[in-house]
Amino acid sequence: MSRKTSERSAMNSVNMLDDHEFLAKLIVGIGEVSEITGIPQRQLRYWQDKGIIKTIAGTGVSTRRFNYLEIKKILLIKELLDEGFTLEAAANKVEKRMQLINSVFKKLKNRS
Repeated sequence: MSRKTSERSAMNSVNMLDDHEFLAKLIVGIGEVSEITGIPQRQLRYWQDKGIIKTIAGTGVSTRRFNYLEIKKILLIKELLDEGFTLEAAANKVEKRMQLINSVFKKLKNRS
């Protein structure tokens, strides 16, 4: 891949993260989450049963579905597991990160 193509690709991915409207509406089924994260569906169900991740409340939908923040949480947990953390330690670390992020954004929102 050329440097220019790589830079353009990086810009496009950054632009997607700036699309707050898209991210707010992003809802993905467990099969697709498994496919894009590389985490087996069985493992995702286990994490959900343990209360580590949450699915969105559906209206009569039987499949597990996740929003952007839960997918981000899943990816962060996977990263920590790959670094050698236990599931419990990774989940605790990610939960603290998510609380900190929420706290910062609440403060920023209250400023405006």
